[in-house]
Amino acid sequence: MSAAATVAVPTFDADSAYAYIEKQLAFGYRIPGTPAHRAAADFLASELRRHGGDVVVQEARVKAYDGTMLDIRNIIASFSPEKKERVLLFAHWDSRPYADNDADERNYRTPIDGANDGASGVGVLLEIARQMHLAEPHIGVDIIFFDAEDYGMPSFIDSFEGGDSWALGSQYWSRRPHNPAYRARYGILLDMVGGKNSRFMREGVSMQQAPAVVDKVWAAAHKLGYGDYFVNERGTFVTDDHLYVGRRVPSIDIIAYDAEQGGFVPQWHTLDDTIENIDKKTLEAVGQTVLHVIYNE
Repeated sequence: MSAAATVAVPTFDADSAYAYIEKQLAFGYRIPGTPAHRAAADFLASELRRHGGDVVVQEARVKAYDGTMLDIRNIIASFSPEKKERVLLFAHWDSRPYADNDADERNYRTPIDGANDGASGVGVLLEIARQMHLAEPHIGVDIIFFDAEDYGMPSFIDSFEGGDSWALGSQYWSRRPHNPAYRARYGILLDMVGGKNSRFMREGVSMQQAPAVVDKVWAAAHKLGYGDYFVNERGTFVTDDHLYVGRRVPSIDIIAYDAEQGGFVPQWHTLDDTIENIDKKTLEAVGQTVLHVIYNE
């Protein structure tokens, strides 16, 4: 009997992911319709190309909760596009125009940096793209940075008539994917994956859409020693990009949520969502776990 072959998994560089977060924040608030948003989009697309991705920028106009028409960009990169067996990794890259969970109500209409809520997931995926360019996994991988996830109805609005005002970029993609025939085994969403002392519970929609994928990811995290981050407890249901992507690809959400701490991370939708509250250990736990999963497919 021969021993099972050992799969060589790259080592995730948390310093690199952290630098990618800093770079995104340096552009300014990544709010649709702003120069900073356009500059950040150009950078993300060029960086994915630099790491060997075949990039498509899906441009669209979507209606926000208040009727504003937003020009958005979903940035899509395919790695080893010739491979039929694929996995989808995604995050949102926009930042919220409102600090409507801030302790000071006077800040409610102030934009946030979105270091954790947005930039952290993108930073981890850019580092994963860099690693895949250095050592190609057996399967094809697609990375999508969705726009306008965080332009949802703010808490200071009394009423809203219409559908879901969140995740507008992934809603658009689920109706009009960049490739109508696109298929993947499963998808993994990274959202708020850089905060200090983060806990990732088994989110409810994920458990409905793809419980076996949740099992796979959480088992990998525990095998790697990241059990303190990936908690084997059922979490709440979160309306996020994976809900809409799941209409085409069964998807899960790695998202920081802890009911014992009152829900999302304390900096969520506040002016405190800054680079100072990003922890490289959390970035490593998520990034190394996802690398382990895709390289073992």
